[in-house]
Order: sequence, then structure tokens, then C-alpha cells
Amino acid sequence: MSALQPASVIPTVEVVRLRAGKQIIREEATALSCVAENLSVQFSHAVETILACTGRVVVTGMGKAGWIGQKIAATLSSTGTPAQFLHPAEAVHGDLGCLHGDDVVLALSNSGETDEICQLIHHLKSMQTSLIAITGRETSTLAAAADITLSLGPLGEAGQLKLAPTNSTTAMLAVGDALALVISEERGFTPQDFARFHPGGSLGNRLKTVAETMRHGSDLRISNETLSIRDVLVGLSRPERRTGAVMLVDADGGLTGIFTDSDLARLLEQRADEQLDQPISKVMTQRPVTIAADAMLTDALAILSQRRISELPVVDPEGQPVGLIDITDVIGLLPDVAARPA
Repeated sequence: MSALQPASVIPTVEVVRLRAGKQIIREEATALSCVAENLSVQFSHAVETILACTGRVVVTGMGKAGWIGQKIAATLSSTGTPAQFLHPAEAVHGDLGCLHGDDVVLALSNSGETDEICQLIHHLKSMQTSLIAITGRETSTLAAAADITLSLGPLGEAGQLKLAPTNSTTAMLAVGDALALVISEERGFTPQDFARFHPGGSLGNRLKTVAETMRHGSDLRISNETLSIRDVLVGLSRPERRTGAVMLVDADGGLTGIFTDSDLARLLEQRADEQLDQPISKVMTQRPVTIAADAMLTDALAILSQRRISELPVVDPEGQPVGLIDITDVIGLLPDVAARPA
């Protein structure tokens, strides 16, 4: 009998690091809760102003606030609100030319006294550009000059020194996200709209339609339900890439069932070879779940995951098969593919 293995001991230094890391995250979470509780009607006014904007939302900020501003501008753009980032230092050296009277400026500064931001204020007023401020101090120069002020309040910063922008920048980002998403909802921004702005990567693939992803044409195996299993498999055999399922149709071409390679394997495992010469309709899965070609791929992924199936027929309005979503083509997009039966 083997000796019991001693329990692993976490070094003290690692315990201290974990405790410190968790504490910083908790501090930032507390800061966000405070900002959420204190969000005023000015937020609604900011939403109205941006919705009415006929130009762009120009986001500006210096230092860490500038990096947050770039993310907010990107989020606005990707959710249906044209936006760009303007570096405040570059603005006073010629980049102010990108601003127009029909734009809205969203300025970020926790202190509200950032030199580069304050230099912009006079120029913005002369251009009659609407100014929305996200700042920690309602009595600051920026807040006083803004048409609308979204106050974060006196949050303080996280960590032992409480100097590096942490709570303040996290709060700015959260308020920017809230603006972008509330505005997006009020615009009626749809998943299809989102897909147009995100054609690349895993997210872009998820946002495609079924028609853009399904196998079709010569990649499909379609046969009449009255044929025998043997005749169907021999008649549809092909050396190149093929789907793992045969879609069965009636005399009118309507989908009536599906027969997969796994179904065939089960017959062979059960030594039911005699069934190979009976109509495939006797062993096919009748009335399989289907999806339309114009549905979102996310809907197809949900069906594959929830039903734990590997092939999903795509049908037209008359119920005739026009394609097939095969799990091998989308397996990397599924939320959970572990222990999935074929």
C-alpha cells in the first residue's frame, strides 16, 4: 500500500501576492459600485446628446485616461456610433482640424485639470462643439466648461501607494461602456449590424449567417428515404471530403430524416448487417431538428451544443434541404465540445 502523499504547501510569498491581488480587484469593484449608485440624470442627457449628434463622437484624454478613451471610442464605433480618438497634445498642433461643429467631444480627466485637456476647452467653445466630461471632480475646470458632466466622485486609487490610475480609469471605462451600450440599444442595433463591423476572428465567425458557413452543393449527401441503406451508401460514396450524414427526402424533396455515420457504426456493432438491405427510413432519425439558411450561426451553435448533435440540416421555406452545418467545421466556436457523441 503506497504511502499518503503530503499535501502541497503554498509558499508564503505566493499567499501574500494572491491576497494583495484580490484586495486590489475588490477595491476596484467597490469603486465601480459607488459610481453605479451615484450615476445621475446627467448620464441620460449624455445619451440624448450623442443620439442627436449628426457628426462623430470625438474622445480625448491624456496619459492613462487617453488609453481608456481609445477603448471607449472603439466600443462606440463597433456598436453603431461613429467615433474616433483625438490625442489632446496633437490636437493643439493641427489635429483640431478633424473637429466639426456637429461633433460631440467626450473628454476624460479624473482631476479635471489636465493641462492638455484644459487647453482644448477654449477652442471647443469657439467651434460650438458639445462637450461631455467624465471626471472625478465636479468643481474642476473641465466640469465647469462642459455642457454635461458625468462625475465619478472622489474614488481614490487602489494599491498600497494609491497613486497609479486604477479605480479612476476602471470607472471611466465602465461609464464609457455604459454610454456605448445604452446608446446602441436605443438605436436598435442588432446582431446583424454588429456582425457587419466584426467580420474577422472567432467573434466574426460566430456572427456569420448559417448560409455563410454551411456545407452545400456537392458536399451534401441527399437520398430518397425509400432506398436501402446499402444502396444509399454505395450510391453516395465519394473519395473526397464529405459530410458525416445523409439527409433523406420524400418524393417531393422534403426532408424526412437523417442517417449518420454513427448510426451505421451502431448497426455494425450490433451485427445487424441484415438491416443494410431494408429501407433507410426504418432506421433514420425522423423529423430531425433543422435550421434556416438566414439564421445566425450562433443559433446553430446553440442547437448543436444543447442537443449534443454533430450535424444540423439546413432547409428552405418548403422544408427541402439546402445545406448542412457539420460540427467539424465549427467545433472551435462551440462553448463546450467535451464528451460530445457523434
